Amino acid sequence: MTLSQFKKKFEALRKKGFVKTHRKGPTGVGHTLEQELGLTENNIAGPDFKFAELKAHRSSSGSLITLFTFNRKVWKIKPIDAVKRYGTPDENGRLGIYFTMGPTPNSAGLFLDFKDDELALRHRDGTSIATISVDEQIAMFNADFPNIILASADVESRVAFEFFHFSRARLVRGVSKASLFTAFRNGDMKYDVRLRLDEKSRGAENNRLLINECRLPEMFEYSEEL
Repeated sequence: MTLSQFKKKFEALRKKGFVKTHRKGPTGVGHTLEQELGLTENNIAGPDFKFAELKAHRSSSGSLITLFTFNRKVWKIKPIDAVKRYGTPDENGRLGIYFTMGPTPNSAGLFLDFKDDELALRHRDGTSIATISVDEQIAMFNADFPNIILASADVESRVAFEFFHFSRARLVRGVSKASLFTAFRNGDMKYDVRLRLDEKSRGAENNRLLINECRLPEMFEYSEEL
């Protein structure tokens, strides 16, 4: 699909008003947009189109969505040691770290810190548990997704289903350090870790940076209305 074809199809979708979600849950907004545009759901890394990656978000949602994911290289101490030191048991008695953290220390003393070029998961005793180079992470993201079409959807809840009105589309690019710091300062950024200790899984099941969904458009330096 070319950009001009997308504009034509999106305008037709916008004029339809509210459409019933094609899938329940957090991924419903993106799946519904793809289905309404006649696209096959994309589970392959890389751009949806030759010119851009397609993303959808709920324009007024306070839910948290993934901005970046991280691998095991971010850990400053061994994950197994982090679990033993800071973990809590889950409902099955398995020890793990199951926290979504902001700048205020949680019950385990863990918090998200942002200084200069470094995002870090720290303990209030000063221990750095995981660190991320902001410049490197931004460079990787912008290289993987040089252009993004960001579709915004107004949402209505009707009985057990969401209805979406895809009212706006923008071509965006360039996540910036300044926008990340603003999100951190305003409490719109969280660090999410799901790390379990057992014989089969000793690494991070989830290790990601989350952003308030309605703030997603503010993460980009360049924005053009479509």
